[in-house]
Amino acid sequence: RYQRRVHGVLLITMASQNVSKKRKFVADGVFYAELNELLVRELAEDGYSGVEVRQTPARHEIIIRATRTQNVLGEKGRRIRELTAVVQKRFGFPAGSVELYAEKVLNRGLCAVAQCESLRFKLLGGLAVRRACYGVVRFIMENGALGCSVMVSGKIRGQRAKSMKFADGYMIAAGNPTRNFIDSAVRHVLLRQGCLGLKVNIMLPHDPTGKMGSPIPMPDKVDVFEPKEDVIVQPVKEQMQ
Repeated sequence: RYQRRVHGVLLITMASQNVSKKRKFVADGVFYAELNELLVRELAEDGYSGVEVRQTPARHEIIIRATRTQNVLGEKGRRIRELTAVVQKRFGFPAGSVELYAEKVLNRGLCAVAQCESLRFKLLGGLAVRRACYGVVRFIMENGALGCSVMVSGKIRGQRAKSMKFADGYMIAAGNPTRNFIDSAVRHVLLRQGCLGLKVNIMLPHDPTGKMGSPIPMPDKVDVFEPKEDVIVQPVKEQMQ
């Protein structure tokens, strides 16, 4: 049984099966949060769009989603091996029990994390806030989103902090469908005048395959089928005796 304390929370590997459910979920959550923070800082310029952790009794598989997978892999896979070694040493995995993979994001226009990072780099490059936000909104809508909203708050102009919101299309804000249809991302950008907060929400379309949107349709969506043609069946005449 292997265990380690991180920030006052017990991290327990899959090697020990007799762990309470509460501790296991807390440990998994802390592991995911710290791993995500590491990858956000390390791969921000390479279009990092999220991470997925798959656990099997034998090993952990960590799938990194990014828009530029070649940069994540590095020259001859050097960078992904370095990240694997960092993760392995940080969390105390046995040698060979953790694998990192890079997966390409199919449509970066429907990925809130990728668009939030794009907006962040535009603002760091000195582009005007209004122009940068409208550019991101237009790009998202051109890539098939049902709706989107971009919020920027902080010292945009002058000493007084304020919030600006740019929205387009159809957006839901409450209920269970927000879990399936809304992709959100929050980032902070450190400018000379202060820190700006960025928030991007994207309303995904319905896609039965689940690749370019939500596989679950909206609960209020009604499909109206064309009426079937009535087939007139001729009565069968009784045969004469």
